[in-house]
Amino acid sequence: MTQTAQSSREVKLSCRNVWKVYGDNPKQFFTGGESAAERKQEIYARMRETDHIGAACDVSFNVHAGEIFVIMGLSGSGKSTMVRCLSRLVEPTVGEILFDDIDLLQVSEAELIDMRRHKMGMVFQNFGLLPHQTVLENVAFPLRVQGIGKSQRVARAREMVELVGLQGRENAFPRELSGGQQQRVGIARSLAVEPEVWFLDEPFSALDPLIRRQMQDEFLRLQKMLHKTIVFITHDFLEALRVADRIAIMKEGEVVQIGTPADVVMRPADAYVTEFTKDVPRVKVIKAEDFMQPVAADLSGEVSVHAEATLEELLPKLARSAGPIAVSNGVELIGQVTALDAVTALASAETRESFD
Repeated sequence: MTQTAQSSREVKLSCRNVWKVYGDNPKQFFTGGESAAERKQEIYARMRETDHIGAACDVSFNVHAGEIFVIMGLSGSGKSTMVRCLSRLVEPTVGEILFDDIDLLQVSEAELIDMRRHKMGMVFQNFGLLPHQTVLENVAFPLRVQGIGKSQRVARAREMVELVGLQGRENAFPRELSGGQQQRVGIARSLAVEPEVWFLDEPFSALDPLIRRQMQDEFLRLQKMLHKTIVFITHDFLEALRVADRIAIMKEGEVVQIGTPADVVMRPADAYVTEFTKDVPRVKVIKAEDFMQPVAADLSGEVSVHAEATLEELLPKLARSAGPIAVSNGVELIGQVTALDAVTALASAETRESFD
C-alpha cells in the first residue's frame, strides 16, 4: 500500500493518549485538569517513587482501513499490552480507543462482548484450540457462541478451513496437527466471524523458522484476498518488514517511531531504532515508490513494475534494461526508475546509516 493510498483510507481504529499503569492506585497520576502528556516526566517520577509500572505510556496512533499496522519492540516494551488494550482484554488506565468513532472505553460490558464476537478477530501465540474438539468444531466455535444455527456455522467453518488450506483435516483433533496446522486452525477460527479488525499477537513466534515463513506467506495471501484491518504484534524486525504497511516501534511503554518499513530503516528516529534496523538488508526494504522519478518519456510499451516492488526485485529487471523502467500503481503509470536512481537510493541509505 503506497503512502498516498494509505492516507486516503478511513481511520478504522484510533488509539489516543492511552496509558496502562500497574500498581496499587494507578488513577492517582491522572487527576486534575492538566493533560497527562504535558506532565509525562512528572508522572514517570511519581510512578518510580510509588512502585507503579507504566506498561503503556501516552500511546497514540491511527490504524487505517485495510492496512497491516505492526507494533513491535523488545520483550517488555509494551507491545502486547497495547494490543490487549485495543480490545479491552486489558483495561487501559486512561485514554481513548475509538473503533469507527465509538470509544471502546465508554461502552458497556454487554456492548463490548457483542463487538468482540462480531467485529474483532484475535489470534495469539499459543493457538488456544479446544483439544477435545475437531478442526471443524474449533473453527465453528465462535459462531456457536453467537447463536448461529448448526448447518450455517458448519458451512461457514468449512469455507474457512478451505481458505487456510486444511481441507481434508476437518475431523482431526489438535493433537494430530503440526504447529503450523494448529495456527491455521486458529486463523480460520478468528476469521469465521468475518471480523472488521483482526488482532494478531506474535502469532508465528512459536513456530520453526521454515514453518514461520510459510505462515507469513499464507497470512499475506489471505490479506490480499480479504483486505482486513490488522494490528500485528511481533518482536522480529524482519517479520515486520515482510508484512507491514506501517510499523510502530515501542520502547519502555512509549512509541518512539511510526512509519513505513522504508521510513523506519532509512530514517530511524533515534539510536534505539537504529540498533533495531542495523542488520536489515536495504535492498529488501527500499521500494520503487521510495526513489522513483517523474515519467520523462513514453514508457507505455516498456517493462513496468509495481510501486511496492523492492529494490531486490527491481535489480534483475534494471540489469536487463538499457533505459528507465515504468512504475505503476496497478492502474496507471506514476513514475520511472533507472539503475542510477536505484544505486543512488541504496548509497543514500547506507550513508545515513554510517552517520547514525
